[in-house]
Amino acid sequence: MAKKTEKLTFEEGLAKLERIVAEMEEGKLGLNNMLEKFSEGMELAKFCGKWLETAEKKVEILVRKQDGSLSPEPFDPEESEEGEEEEGEKEF
Repeated sequence: MAKKTEKLTFEEGLAKLERIVAEMEEGKLGLNNMLEKFSEGMELAKFCGKWLETAEKKVEILVRKQDGSLSPEPFDPEESEEGEEEEGEKEF
């Protein structure tokens, strides 16, 4: 499977994973086919997960400094969620 996922984009991998899930949910596959689809789905899920982890590491937020210039800073999803909660609390 690794060779099959090497040339996939994230969107293609996710679409294939969604098709596999739909096929499995139909319940029309035999046991052998179900196991093959499960294995392929797990590989695709792993591929998509790694892609998302890599993308998250690359995300940067531009922060305006006091002097007006922009400075890239690493994105911290936990910090972002806390900031949204705090902002929401201020609005109410």
